[in-house]
Amino acid sequence: MFPGMNPRMMKQAMKRMGIQQSELDATEVIIKLRDKELVITSPQVSKVNMMGQETFQIVGEVHERERQSSMDITPDDIKTVMEQTGASEAQAKTALKNAHGNLAEAILSIQEKDG
Repeated sequence: MFPGMNPRMMKQAMKRMGIQQSELDATEVIIKLRDKELVITSPQVSKVNMMGQETFQIVGEVHERERQSSMDITPDDIKTVMEQTGASEAQAKTALKNAHGNLAEAILSIQEKDG
């Protein structure tokens, strides 16, 4: 954490300040953004708890990939949008795809078009 500081002294100082750190045995970390995913392979993940607030520090090889919105859309989602808006199946699918699988956003987009 601080260059040149003895790791043992660092742990003691952190403990006095109420900071607890532990290493997690992660094999992959995926951060889902609206339109893509950040995939971190071979990660070193540290979990830090400071006065009840948990934070994570991740170090590794970062790769970007497009997010597959069709994976987020289920038949139940389509049915819900259709029931809530009176839209056809095709309209519901399109709205969900444009909303990246977000039900509320898809319903509102159809209602705004009709209203």
